[in-house]
Amino acid sequence: MFCLVALNWALVPCAWGQQAQGPAFTVVPLGVQGGLAEGNLSAYLVAPVGSTAFVCLDAGSLHTGIEKAIANRAFKVSSDEVLKQYIKAYCISHPHLDHVAGLLLNAPDDSAKPIYGLRECVATLQSEYFNWRAWPNFGNAGTPPALNKYQLQTLTPRQETPIPNTRMSVQAFVLSHSKPYQSTAFLVRSQGSYLLYLGDTGADSVEKTPALRALWQAVQPIVQRGQLKAIFIEASYDNSQPLQQLFGHLTPALLMQEMAVLAKLTGAAALRGLPVVITHTKPTLRNADVLKQQLAKANALQLKLVFPEQGRPLQF
Repeated sequence: MFCLVALNWALVPCAWGQQAQGPAFTVVPLGVQGGLAEGNLSAYLVAPVGSTAFVCLDAGSLHTGIEKAIANRAFKVSSDEVLKQYIKAYCISHPHLDHVAGLLLNAPDDSAKPIYGLRECVATLQSEYFNWRAWPNFGNAGTPPALNKYQLQTLTPRQETPIPNTRMSVQAFVLSHSKPYQSTAFLVRSQGSYLLYLGDTGADSVEKTPALRALWQAVQPIVQRGQLKAIFIEASYDNSQPLQQLFGHLTPALLMQEMAVLAKLTGAAALRGLPVVITHTKPTLRNADVLKQQLAKANALQLKLVFPEQGRPLQF
């Protein structure tokens, strides 16, 4: 099912076969790929439906994605206004360049706002980027002078934190991104609805950690109650990628393996039709359709697979 919902600021496509109460979140993908294309790297704006107060989940690409979103009528204001006024905060899953390059490059033109992340991520942003060697110190600590544009805020795992100037809160969960390196899953809440965004992650069976299982256990109740509107999860490589060369990423087979773990906790019926947004695909794939075909073939749980496009808004 596909329709257009008129808001006071845009026309955006509504959710596919969503529950009777309608969608809860607007998502504007500013970047959807996992490398190589500098202007199309992981970044997703999320806000409650009808609101222009967004949080940006990862920030690999900003300016190019905002311009494409404006061209697709997601916003009726300038790119400068979207950057400075609509984006109220950043949640960064991990500090790899394909998740922070847009944040760094746009920092001189941005407005003051918080950046949220786990302790290790925040420390790396401050010490390795905002240090006057790699980039001016737009943070609020570290190498002087600190310009204090960004307030780097450390999230405590599993503790819900309100996002200022929005109607949302966020919980962070630790992921394994090529052990021992960390990434993060963000569980965003707006009233009684949730959206789950996973940064880069390997499968538990490959990473030899229980990180994803712990996440699935945490979201089990909201899935069973129908409160989880969508899962954003990566599939970087197709199934031909050797396990020893995954570097903390998922394939279609491993993604569906993890969905099966969640289904055992929730019951398969609870996942049927649940939107699963495929993120971080590598543009170097020999044939991008191969990954989609492999996902579709393995979709025994009848998930609603969604392949986001840069600048094309979604609702869930």
